[in-house]
Amino acid sequence: MKKIFLYILAGSLCFSACKKDDDEVATFIEPDDIGVRNSYDDQAIQKYMTENYLDAQGNIKAFSSTDAADDNEKKLSELNPVKLPSGVIYIVRNGAQPATGVTIEANAATQIRTMIRANYYLATDTDGNVAFASGGSLTNTINGGGSPLTDPLFYYAKKSVRDLGTTDIAKQRSYYEIEGLQEGLTYFKGYANKADGDPYNLQGVIIVPSRAAFGRDAHYNYNNFSLKNTTFVFNFEIYKANTRPSDDQ
Repeated sequence: MKKIFLYILAGSLCFSACKKDDDEVATFIEPDDIGVRNSYDDQAIQKYMTENYLDAQGNIKAFSSTDAADDNEKKLSELNPVKLPSGVIYIVRNGAQPATGVTIEANAATQIRTMIRANYYLATDTDGNVAFASGGSLTNTINGGGSPLTDPLFYYAKKSVRDLGTTDIAKQRSYYEIEGLQEGLTYFKGYANKADGDPYNLQGVIIVPSRAAFGRDAHYNYNNFSLKNTTFVFNFEIYKANTRPSDDQ
């Protein structure tokens, strides 16, 4: 009986030790050095662009390891992505731009109405493998038959919204807005007034690393999760772009 007890005890200790080791491997600790965070973001973005492509409607899709149907699709990294000094990357999809579009001005000066899928990801380093390990949806009007959004809050925060802020930071546009998205959109043109019911044909992709998003700053509570240190991926079409009316400033 003593031997049996000792074997059980030893097995229990081994299981506990192994579980502790697994937990330690799985736990990611955010680096103090912002340069390391920026490097993680950039490496994970490059990996993401080699693992995904655009389908016939411009949706971002992950390559399948079991279905050969996407074998001839071009990776995002092969679709002429442009990286800006801020770290923002944009991809303009061929054949999906308006013939004579409306210029989208910097700093969200242009009001937009958009079909959009906005996802966010945290880049981590697991045993030397840097990749997007977790994420979620910020908004999605594309899947499920949604309607276009006018001036999503992360694009432009109206004064009426900012005035409701109870702290100084909550009265600032930067608390709500993702500057990298605003910057990336200036390289696209929107339609003058595409009907909401018209089928979407997504114009491209904007990828915003954390340093061009919220970084490590306080931000609006979009979904009860911290969006610090996260990278955003936007897949969209601008149905309407126009001068923002004074009552929507």
